Amino acid sequence: MADRLENSKPIVAVTRKLPTPVEARMTELFDARLNADDVSLSTAALCQAVASADVLACTVGDGVTRDVIDSAGPQLKLIANFGVGVNHIDLEAAAAKGILVSNTPDVLTEDTADLALALILMASRSLSSGERVLRAGRWDGWAPTSMMAGRVNGKKLGIIGMGRIGIAVARRAGGFNMDIHYNNRRPVDAAVAQELGATFWDDLDSMLAAVDVVSVNCPQTEDTFHLLSAERLALLQPHAVLVNTARGGIIDEAALVDVLKSGKLAAAGLDVFEAEPTVHPGLIGMENVVLLPHLGSATHEGRIAMGEKVIENIEAYLAGRPLPDGV
Repeated sequence: MADRLENSKPIVAVTRKLPTPVEARMTELFDARLNADDVSLSTAALCQAVASADVLACTVGDGVTRDVIDSAGPQLKLIANFGVGVNHIDLEAAAAKGILVSNTPDVLTEDTADLALALILMASRSLSSGERVLRAGRWDGWAPTSMMAGRVNGKKLGIIGMGRIGIAVARRAGGFNMDIHYNNRRPVDAAVAQELGATFWDDLDSMLAAVDVVSVNCPQTEDTFHLLSAERLALLQPHAVLVNTARGGIIDEAALVDVLKSGKLAAAGLDVFEAEPTVHPGLIGMENVVLLPHLGSATHEGRIAMGEKVIENIEAYLAGRPLPDGV
């Protein structure tokens, strides 16, 4: 790599438009092939990009499949993902071809936790439904029994996945006097658990049946795909609220539609979907569902910090150093 690039900049294929400061820095450092139109690349276009690129800077919306990776030229040795989740990348195919993969952890923790709390509030209090009534000109004024919903203060919050984001959600929820419960592969550090007043459940099913609000914050893997199946969704209490800011495939969307329609679940707040950007049609018209277009990290500060992480990983790779955020 060093010999080939001695007199030229490495080619970095960027699949989507990134924040202007990030693109400017990439253009300065690399031969950055930018996507000025900001249109999602097809599989054919991705295959074409990796054929000549030294680095693929992709996003969570790109399908970096085995076919794409198999189309890569021998010079491609790094896939630098703009985002934390890497379930859209065939990691097995990348490893087989000796291609490293990096992501952008830590920098979007606070933004995603903010959004999770916003969804908990919006779904629990039916805020988006109230806004729709107002915007449609259907509000006749305050009434004692109009648009009533559930209280958040003092409710039991069950967090699925107590990593960085799950802990950040718990800290915010504590400000609303919520009682924190969590399911994780292992208990968090004792000092963190004490700070949060958090109760560990090693059995997810038991926790789901006991809490009022569920926040999904675990990564999507083979083990967590449809983790919230029809059977598990049926364990939730009828007044419960379900929020997902992790990955759409963790919840069986069709089963979620069924429990919401049947009244076996009070409300849901979703920032991610199983077949993004497609949303299950059954969710679209529901008044008791808050739907957001994957806004978890959508702050100026967060997205720029993610881009800086991508650049740091590319620079480390080019210098022969370990990746700061290798997957």
